[in-house]
Amino acid sequence: MFFWYYISTFCAVYKNTQITLIKNTFTSFGLTLLYPFGLNLFPGFFRIPSLRTKKKDRECMYKLSNILSLI
Repeated sequence: MFFWYYISTFCAVYKNTQITLIKNTFTSFGLTLLYPFGLNLFPGFFRIPSLRTKKKDRECMYKLSNILSLI
C-alpha cells in the first residue's frame, strides 16, 4: 500500500516522468523473468557434452558445470 501511494504521488508531482517510469518498470520485469533461463541453461552447455561422451575424459567439464550451477 505504501509503495503504491509513493508511486502515485511521485507521478502526480513529476508528470513528465510517467512514461519513462512505465517503460523502466516493464523492462525490469521482463529482465527478471528472462535471466533465470540464462543462469540455468549455461551450466547445461557444459554438462550435456560431458555426459554424452563414451570415454569419461571430460570430467573437468562436468565439475565446471557443477560449480557454475552453484553461482
